[in-house]
Amino acid sequence: MYPNTQLLIDGAWRQALSGNSIAVFNPATHEEIGRVAHAEKADLDFALEAAERGFKTWRKMSAFERCNLMRKAATVLRERADAVATMLTLEQGKPLAEARQEVLFGAEIIDWFAEEGRRTYGRVIPARAEGVYQLVIKEPVGPVAAFAPWNFPINQVVRKLCAALATGCSIIVKAPEETPASPAQLIRAFVDAGVPAGVIGLVYGDPANISGHLIAHPVIRKISFTGSTTVGKQLAALAGEHMKRATMELGGHAPVIVFDDADAEAAARTMAFMKFRNAGQVCVSPTRFLVQEGVYEKFVAQFAASAKALKVGNGLDKGVEMATLANPRRPAAMLAHVEDAQRHGGKLLAGGHPLGAVGNFFEPTVLAELPADALAMNQEPFGPLAVVNPFKSFGDAVKEANRLPYGLAAYAWTRSAKTAQAVAAQVEAGMVTINHLGLALPEVPFGGVKDSGYGSEGGSEALEPYLNPKFVSQAGL
Repeated sequence: MYPNTQLLIDGAWRQALSGNSIAVFNPATHEEIGRVAHAEKADLDFALEAAERGFKTWRKMSAFERCNLMRKAATVLRERADAVATMLTLEQGKPLAEARQEVLFGAEIIDWFAEEGRRTYGRVIPARAEGVYQLVIKEPVGPVAAFAPWNFPINQVVRKLCAALATGCSIIVKAPEETPASPAQLIRAFVDAGVPAGVIGLVYGDPANISGHLIAHPVIRKISFTGSTTVGKQLAALAGEHMKRATMELGGHAPVIVFDDADAEAAARTMAFMKFRNAGQVCVSPTRFLVQEGVYEKFVAQFAASAKALKVGNGLDKGVEMATLANPRRPAAMLAHVEDAQRHGGKLLAGGHPLGAVGNFFEPTVLAELPADALAMNQEPFGPLAVVNPFKSFGDAVKEANRLPYGLAAYAWTRSAKTAQAVAAQVEAGMVTINHLGLALPEVPFGGVKDSGYGSEGGSEALEPYLNPKFVSQAGL
């Protein structure tokens, strides 16, 4: 059911030249389930040579042809959804239903980018003199290096992959070693759909060595990274040193503002679903819940009850709503947050403990009334832990929402159009969703501000960093 994972270089699936490989573990059982090839410098150099050749081929293909190949890849991925979802659950841990949804959503992303790539229009600029034509032409920037994390092994890769392919760029994907099989199956769908050799490369290995070699190499003209703010700043600095374009989707610490006029119980149920999806291992996961005093008790009671009601277990088991965390570091981090919160006088309303003797399980956890200097109020837990605090006024809520240097996503609940507009205007985040869950669709922007990065991985905005605008001014002889 779970394959050993190889590198993809110049259209061929192969082991690393050194023969080295890394063990892959099931986070629910801690059992080794497979191995993944470990690329080193020689492998990367072959991948770079192939990407350069692939770019020359791919950029010459029409947007119509590229679209058709991408749409075919989406069809192939849908046909294999059940098998790929099982691999994803085995290596990452999320419930099988969530894994299957991720695979199918990945196919939807492919379809959208394939069609949007047909609309990377230039323009004609009216000239000041008769007989002069002024044109803006959009050209692909060149080979791309993309770096993706383990929390969404399909969807973090597919956005980068599709933005590159839709615009005529080749790409080398450095996928996560913890979850290698599912992104490999995503890329296999493109290979089997007929994407030419060299257009897509796939490597695994030491993250620092791979990023340092690829970003600095003259073949690479653009990078895309999803991960921590600390690592993102290092890679952005390296990209800047070599004048490479960069899209950075980094950490967050999403606030949720619930006002007195909201349906507090409905908001609590909806946000509990969002909080504990993928065991909270989501960059846009809501974490700091700011609830106005008039509905605070009602919200807290429903939110804690929703957390306690979740069925936690192996992602392959029927009916499981929240599964294991992806690696042993995450339960340890959750426990550190809980212990720190209790030292700061916080209230533990639900969970707070590891689960079981085997696997990386942790209870859905709700903390309340934490001071601003508590660990969970400042560091993204990246796990199934939420903090709920009361607030008095609109100004108090916005001040807390904007206090941290992060600005990826924010949520709000209110029946007042005036309040909603004020939240949209004053909360510092790249994405704000009010009264529903409206983030991450293929056609909408996806990205942050401040220390949460820059650029977009969704919507038409995602394509622009992969394109060079060329101005051509021509006069008749």
